[in-house]
Amino acid sequence: MARKSCRAKAAPEQTLTCLQTHCGSCGYPIKVAYRTQRTITTLQGSCRLILRARRCRNPDCAWYQRPYRPEEEGRWALPHGEFGLDVIALVGRLRYASHRSIPEIHQSLRDRGVLIAERTVTHLLQRYEELVALRLCAMPQLRERFKEQGQVILAIDGLQPDAGHEVLWVLRDCLSGEILLARSLLSACAAGLAKLLCEIQQGLEVPIQGVISDGHRSIRKAVRAALLDVPHQLCHFHYFREAAKLVYEADRHAKKELKKHIRGARPLERAVEKRDDAEAEAIRGYCLAVRSALTDDSRPPLEAPGLKLYERLSAIVASLTKVSEKGACRVS
Repeated sequence: MARKSCRAKAAPEQTLTCLQTHCGSCGYPIKVAYRTQRTITTLQGSCRLILRARRCRNPDCAWYQRPYRPEEEGRWALPHGEFGLDVIALVGRLRYASHRSIPEIHQSLRDRGVLIAERTVTHLLQRYEELVALRLCAMPQLRERFKEQGQVILAIDGLQPDAGHEVLWVLRDCLSGEILLARSLLSACAAGLAKLLCEIQQGLEVPIQGVISDGHRSIRKAVRAALLDVPHQLCHFHYFREAAKLVYEADRHAKKELKKHIRGARPLERAVEKRDDAEAEAIRGYCLAVRSALTDDSRPPLEAPGLKLYERLSAIVASLTKVSEKGACRVS
């Protein structure tokens, strides 16, 4: 769906000037040659950038008449782009962290006040993937870090935002936390994953001492084909999740029963909605604490949401009991 309305006029303006005053090739002083402007749309709104570009006027220089643009321009947006880097980062996070579809990302940006077309969201997602790929190409710096470690513990996992779409496979070093490779594949076949593992192994100068993943069959086959002598271990989280299934079901039932006894916070909030005295503020605070306890689901099996809800409700009850006892003593 194309954008049907014009962008809002950029209210704030900011002038950017080159920090470099001498040519980097010949050392000749460079002066402002011309001024240009571009409008950048960020999550905070539109901003107009006034750019003061410089040029080398030395005819014998290799950079003669080539423009020096302000260095700070790259902090705002990519070349020839009209949306800021913060918008691109949000699009990538919504896609790969929150598993949102393109229409959902488009609606989320519109809700934030960003006027953007749905097709542009797709383009920004491609720019995000290119930036991630460039970041992951910095292997020389990673090699120096891995030399100090002496080994790499490889973790591999796939992210699929939508069913039936490409899967983003991420390979990460568990010791340093650095991402070694991130690439989208049309399918999760063992042959394609084995190529990724071979590519990582050839790019490293230290041995891969172990691989951690979930129990996906294609991953197990790929590790067996590409890293035959490397130990392969399933992720501890998946072990805990399988072992705690019975406990999780009991905990989920307990949480469901607890929720039945604490309904009715909203009527209390409505009753003190127009009051601003100390008692009303205390009631609103307790209602907010109850609401927060109900919406915090934790992350099983590492944290039991039912037990956590019980602990938080017990603390609220203890506080209310203490307040009521103080009030009784004051009345008597």
